[in-house]
Amino acid sequence: MPLAPGTILPALLALVGGGLLSTLLARVLTLALSRVVRRTRNQTDDFVVQALGETIPPAGWVVSAAVAWQIISTSAAGDQVAFGLAKLILVILLVRLVNRISIRLLQSWARRQNNDAVATMISSLAPLVRALVWTVGAVFYLQNIGVQMAAIWALLSAGGIGVGLALREPVAEFFEYITILLDKPFVSGQFINVGDVWGTVERVGVRSTRLRSINGEAIVMSNSALTESVVANYGAMQRRRLIYRLGVTYDTSHATLERIPELLKGIVEGGGDAEFDRCHFVAFNDSSLDFELVYFVPTNDFDRAMTVQQRINLEIVKRFAEQGIAFAFPTRTVELNYTTAD
Repeated sequence: MPLAPGTILPALLALVGGGLLSTLLARVLTLALSRVVRRTRNQTDDFVVQALGETIPPAGWVVSAAVAWQIISTSAAGDQVAFGLAKLILVILLVRLVNRISIRLLQSWARRQNNDAVATMISSLAPLVRALVWTVGAVFYLQNIGVQMAAIWALLSAGGIGVGLALREPVAEFFEYITILLDKPFVSGQFINVGDVWGTVERVGVRSTRLRSINGEAIVMSNSALTESVVANYGAMQRRRLIYRLGVTYDTSHATLERIPELLKGIVEGGGDAEFDRCHFVAFNDSSLDFELVYFVPTNDFDRAMTVQQRINLEIVKRFAEQGIAFAFPTRTVELNYTTAD
């Protein structure tokens, strides 16, 4: 259908005038609201005002273009395409605005939390919020342009069941991730033991957790495997308890046996890096008289604890040698009785 000459100028005036008016409106509204939000210390208010000021001008130009198109005499099919495109652009602008404000509010809420785990959990909800807003926007647009929503809802219901079954495991892992963040059985940087795996936690992810084993290789475990297992967290230790036995020979005198606990106590406390707990004569073994030594090393660092243990062991060897105390080792005494014939 040819354009009517008398409609071109009014359409251009509607387009340019509406666009300029929306830009001016956005400027005035931004200045007015900025004076109000400056009185508050919350930076989120300033962000909302800025987002509105950035969204109103393009939305105004789209509305002005739709009005200008309506002034021009065109075909019904052309009007349907043009207005459908205008509605799509407006929905996209609105969804982006809602997403920007929602994510900013979510981040602001996370920063106000005193608990780092809760803050991380709140921040991790950002993708879910974006997806939800885009879904609502898409449904609103389809319904607005006249799409039969009964068929769409049926399709979404069937698809939702399939997606739910397909995402059952990822969703379960996500909730296990939330459990780890809230319960905090371990955090990044701590040394843990899970079954046969010994390693340092490098990263706790939405679906899995990455460990660095003591041999150096990276180990990736699902969050559900961690929450369903017994986790020994050595990083949370305030002090490490070391316990072991040492045996002396059966020919050690009673007086020497009485001195050994005090001797071992002095060795443990002599370095200033360990806390003596107890030492007792605990057992008559097949080849030895056994003493049990228990002490604490005030650290969660495994290497440091082993260094302290090595110092104590070397000092025990030295002091026992000076005292003439012999360590026992497996021995067997065989007695032979000889009889001679007359």
